[in-house]
Amino acid sequence: MRVALIGAGALGGVIGFYLSAVTDVVLVDPWAEHVAAMTAHGLRCERDGVEAARPVRAVTDAALAGPVELALVLVKARQTPWAAEVARTVLLAGGVAYTLQNGLGNREILAAALGEERVGQGVTSLGGTLLGPGRVRHAGMGPTLFGAAPDRAMAAALAELFTSAGLPAEIHDDVAGLVWGKLVVNAGINALTALLRAPNGALAETLPARELLAAAVREAAAVATTQGISLPYADPVEHVLAVARATAANRSSTLQDVLRGAPTEIAAINGAVAREGARLGVPTPVNALLAGLIEALEATAPQRVRG
Repeated sequence: MRVALIGAGALGGVIGFYLSAVTDVVLVDPWAEHVAAMTAHGLRCERDGVEAARPVRAVTDAALAGPVELALVLVKARQTPWAAEVARTVLLAGGVAYTLQNGLGNREILAAALGEERVGQGVTSLGGTLLGPGRVRHAGMGPTLFGAAPDRAMAAALAELFTSAGLPAEIHDDVAGLVWGKLVVNAGINALTALLRAPNGALAETLPARELLAAAVREAAAVATTQGISLPYADPVEHVLAVARATAANRSSTLQDVLRGAPTEIAAINGAVAREGARLGVPTPVNALLAGLIEALEATAPQRVRG
């Protein structure tokens, strides 16, 4: 199976490193220096202090990627419109795009460009950090779940591909539950790690951070429950703390964005929880505050005091 990974950042780089060992993969990313480094030296991935490199095919121009049966969308939410155009360029007529992105609304953007019958959704607990051009760190192992829609056979093949590469994966029928299950995790971890400048594990180790995490998680879970969505775990707070511990060394994507001075996905995470809460009449003051703080952090980046 030929697979295009649209977005070769932290998560895309980690997945690309593993999948390149078992199938024909092409990485599509707009960062020319990153693509050049992968082309010249291979994709380098560090895990537990040991770094290895694998040769990969990487391009900035989607037209050079060639036709593929499957596209995995792994970009930040703000880049989803670009990813949709890339997917439309690289996919064969019967090809399917799966999004493993954080937050709400990404699948809908892809479906508007490709058609509902060509877009699937999944979630992953894998953790990754972008170290520099051509280099990533695998910072946390966890399952990847692919929604059975729109093509169960394709979802099963994709899960088998991940598993054969050493990344645990399976298919799941309740896509809404998957998406909200991951959203609740991100709502509890991402903004706090960015504000505290701390890796995921720090949230589980300190009482004040645990209390803030628990408050954000309970609000997000309440919004999901009000919509009739069943989360894929019994205790949301304990689950999110377990994820933080399992990915203890990982820097969340929001923390990585803030450290680079890049725009974050907060509007699709805590901001989305707050918007849905307002729509449904569910109070979400902690999520609204976290989203506002990250937005203010982004807006004041040029004036930030350092040292």
